[in-house]
Parts: sequence; structure tokens; C-alpha cells
Amino acid sequence: MPAPPKPLHLFIPFLLICCPALAQVITRPQPAAPLDTSHHFRWFSGRDQVDLIDIGRNIFLRHPKPRLDTAVKKPGRLYASLLPSAEYTLQTSFALDLVGNLAFYTSSEAKENLSNLYLNTTFTTKQQILMPLQGNIWSKDNRYNLLNDWRYEKYPQDTYGLGGLTKASNSDAIDFSYWRFYTTLLKTVAPDFYLGVGYNLDYFYHVREVNPPTTGTTDFERYGISPTSWSSGPTLNVLYDGRRNSINPEPGYYANLVYRPNFRFLGSDSNWQSLQVDARAFKRFPAGSKNIIAFWTFDLFTLKGNPPYLLLPATASDTYSNMGRGYIQGRFRGKDLLYLESEYRFDILSNGLLGGVVFINAQSFTEPTSNRFETIKPGWGAGIRVRLNKFSRTNIALDYGFGLNGSRGLFANLGEVF
Repeated sequence: MPAPPKPLHLFIPFLLICCPALAQVITRPQPAAPLDTSHHFRWFSGRDQVDLIDIGRNIFLRHPKPRLDTAVKKPGRLYASLLPSAEYTLQTSFALDLVGNLAFYTSSEAKENLSNLYLNTTFTTKQQILMPLQGNIWSKDNRYNLLNDWRYEKYPQDTYGLGGLTKASNSDAIDFSYWRFYTTLLKTVAPDFYLGVGYNLDYFYHVREVNPPTTGTTDFERYGISPTSWSSGPTLNVLYDGRRNSINPEPGYYANLVYRPNFRFLGSDSNWQSLQVDARAFKRFPAGSKNIIAFWTFDLFTLKGNPPYLLLPATASDTYSNMGRGYIQGRFRGKDLLYLESEYRFDILSNGLLGGVVFINAQSFTEPTSNRFETIKPGWGAGIRVRLNKFSRTNIALDYGFGLNGSRGLFANLGEVF
């Protein structure tokens, strides 16, 4: 199979600067004389932490030094990050993105977790629209944790059938529109340990095959196509979260179990149950350095019944569509999923402006006939990190991933992959 074209990703640099800084540049008269370079701080060396906002302020506003924050955990202080971009990826072709992240603390306690809101608006030349609004909000002293995942998608894409033995040539173009409303409230029962309940609603409509094959039956057709589907049910949640910053975790542990039963009496088309396991570990390596070695497992199991085809575990079916770098979204799909990933994160510049990662992952799905895990699909690659906001430790993440049979592509994020 020929390799897909290499993707390009172009950022619009001047839009990376915070809005107040842009406003000052527009309204503040600028001297005709050239900039006095003696006032410039060192972007690529020095001990002070530097981010893209510092560089923008230095270029446009002639601020000679990086910003300092004497009260990082001051309640109510907002740390905003905005990333407009144009990109070409395997699943979207050419796309325009506007990604925003708003981070804040609700108290000044030393162990207070960082709350954040994430909004992404994407339009692509494949006529795809993605608009997720996701939140991770902590109350004072971490007593409560409110999680939201609300989104709208119109997302024509290819599906390749069920299991890990499918071929790229089996691609079947489908189209659908989608609303998701997930909300969970957790309460602390011990330090960093939480129990909670939630409600999940998934609504797919205008579901169809774009150009159904004239011969043979696709796995999508065999599983059962319906132009609409509803899945509705409560969730029971067990969470351990020792991270203080979920955007860019430092050493600590995270584990989340989510049991989801769906019921007809709540509007679901059928009764079915699932279990999600999400566990992560972050360690300094070598000890005493700033470098992080991170581990992630994300597993999904269908315990009973048959979820809609588009809700079956699939490549990049996690909350932020990050798992399986090296493969196009939805490349593999099945009733059960096992996933492992490890990533090594390191600084390239001592001031934190530029960093790098290398990663390796593996995914496995049950086969439709045997209902067993019969194959493992590895992925690997490397990437760079550019510090957008040093106070919330938000990075622009650009990774190039590889998979089997010539699969490869660019993967972009605002914040770490996990």
C-alpha cells in the first residue's frame, strides 16, 4: 500500500500572543527607531522560564524581561492559552482550528489541583465540523471534581471494519452528525481519592454510508446500520488523581474506572453496559532531573449487549482523541480494547521554551468472530513541545507518528497527549 502524503502543520505566529497584548500593540504608538536589542532577553538560553507570550511581548511591546508570577495559585487568576492553526492530518485533510484553554485555581492550598476548560473549533475541507467543550473543575480543597464532555460533530470519515486484522483497503466512507453530553460529579472520600456519579447521552443522526459497495457486505452493514441511535445511562465512577496539573502532569498517579449501564427506560435504543479503565503514571527519569517518563493504559470493555457501531471502542476513541498516534482515527474498532503507551518527555532548552518527546504505543481489539484479542498494532514516533503558557505549563504539542503498513501522520494538541 503506498504511503499517504506527508502532512503539513502551519501555525499563525502573531495570533499566539494573548489578546490584551495584541490590543496594546494596535493602540500604542510605536517609535520609528529600530528596536533596542539590548533590552531583549535571551529567548533560547538563561535560567528564567520563557513562553511564547513572553516572546510576543518582547517583540511587539519591548518588554525586556519574562513575566513573573509571584502568586501562581492565587484564586481567580486565569491563565489563558489560544492556538489558531492550519493543519493537514490523515483524518481531516486541510483544516482550520481555533483551540483555547483556560486554567485557574479555586484556592491557594499547596495541593490544590489546577482546573481547566478546553474548547476546540475545527472546520475541514472534508466538510467536518468538531466543537468539543470539555471541563475539569475542582472545588476548594479538591472536595469536589466536576467533569464535562459536551460536543457537536459532523464528521464524515472512513471506517475499516471490526477487529485488528482489517486492511486499509477495506475503507468504507460513512457520514454522521453527533451530539454528546457527559457530566460527572465526584466527591473526595480520602486524599486524592474520589467516588462519583454521572450521566452520559450520545445521539447520532443522519448516519449513512456515502458510497456503499455494490458487492459484498461491510462490517458496518453486518453489525447493523441505523440512521439514528440513542444511548442514555448513568455512570458510576471511581477516581484516584494525584496530579496537580492535568494539562502537563508532574510525577504522580491517575486511575479512573467508569461503569456505564444504558437503559431503554432512559431513552436508549437498547440495554448495554461498558467498563472503561484509564490509568497513568508519571516518574522523574533520571531521578532528580526535570525529565518525565509517562505510562498510560486505556481499556474499554463491552460487558453486555451491543453498543451502536459508532460507540464501539476504536483508535482515538478516548476523550481527547489522542490514543493510537501513528494511525488514522477509527482505523481499528471492536467490542473490547486494550491499549498501552509510554512517552519520554525532556527539555531541549533550560528555560522551558522548547522540549521533546519520544513515544511508543500498542493497541489490540477483539475480533468479531472469535471475540478474542488476536493481534497487536504498534505505533511509535517523536515530537516537539513549545511552551505557550508557562504558568499553566501549557505546551503546543506536535508529534509525528508511524504505524504498520506505511501508516504515518502528524498529530497536534494543546497540552500533553496524556
